[in-house]
Amino acid sequence: MNILAIESSCDDCGVAIVKDGVGVITNLVASQEKIHEKFGGVVPEVASREHLRTIYPLVNLALKKAKMEISDIDALAVTTGPGLLGSLLVGVHAAKTLAWLWKKPLISVNHLQGHVYSGWLTGENVDFPVVALVASGGHTEIISMSKHGDYKYLGGTVDDAIGEAFDKTARRLGLGYP
Repeated sequence: MNILAIESSCDDCGVAIVKDGVGVITNLVASQEKIHEKFGGVVPEVASREHLRTIYPLVNLALKKAKMEISDIDALAVTTGPGLLGSLLVGVHAAKTLAWLWKKPLISVNHLQGHVYSGWLTGENVDFPVVALVASGGHTEIISMSKHGDYKYLGGTVDDAIGEAFDKTARRLGLGYP
């Protein structure tokens, strides 16, 4: 099964094609690093507008690099949250549009679960129980899993996530963004 996945939860826009849940055929990212650098951090409205500009060309490039046609794609997956609302809306609407046009099923993906399950993309067997550290831009959490889909929250940050703390510390030290 070939899944075309779209990730647009914050500033960067990602499109990947994954085979059978573990084989990454292609993985492309349109970075917005230079755009947000002048602001010293991510500006949500700017991020969502940039997603509008890059998402469809990135999908086309992913298919081209994978040497695939639309008929080779079995389903689409898209990050539906959590994240920046405008950025998520662009990705979700792009994926919904493509799924409708291509007559393919659409899979909703939770951003944080995506981080946890990225460990399975190596194709290696992951034995339970698992303790996962999610260190995303807006989330820092420690999760225990006894089996697939069975999560227990062990702890995390209350206020700023580790990514936000790094940004704020870098700003105070005059290191710039990112």
